[in-house]
Amino acid sequence: MNTSTESRHGLPGRPSYCRRGMLERFRAGDEAAFAEIGARYRPALFRTALTLLGDAHLAEEAVQDALLRAWRNASSFDSDREIAPWLYQIVRRCAFSVHRRVSRHPATVELLDTIPEPTTDSDVLDSVRHAVQNLEPDHRRVVELMYFEGLTQQEVADQLRVPIGTVKSRASRAHDRLGELLAQR
Repeated sequence: MNTSTESRHGLPGRPSYCRRGMLERFRAGDEAAFAEIGARYRPALFRTALTLLGDAHLAEEAVQDALLRAWRNASSFDSDREIAPWLYQIVRRCAFSVHRRVSRHPATVELLDTIPEPTTDSDVLDSVRHAVQNLEPDHRRVVELMYFEGLTQQEVADQLRVPIGTVKSRASRAHDRLGELLAQR
């Protein structure tokens, strides 16, 4: 039986700190027990997340997510076992989730350099009107019906007497062309 004060994961171990009664209270949803466990294990969980993510803000986010998940899933915790490995596993999964999310969505700070100078609403409206006027007639009509008259794609298809797939492809081509025309301005 492990009688040390720390588990093999470097987290405070159950024998010296988390008695079975506290773990049972945690499992039953006792907020005081959760707060005590959270306060005790947060530093070790943070170190684990920081090691995995390499960023203090992201590590804090992963720890917060992990503690929230632990609280939500407290009833599934086996109070006969040590809590440290269970928490460690949750924080590891949360760190991976944070990493995936950040990898898929680059930081907005990087995008700030590409934002153009603010323009007045009338400048934008003039640019959009000019770009719409330069679309092919079939594409322009779809844009006018959808965005200026507020019709759905199905309603546009009915009014123009074309298949809905035609409306969708014309709208897509119109969007692409509008993007090109507005980027030139």
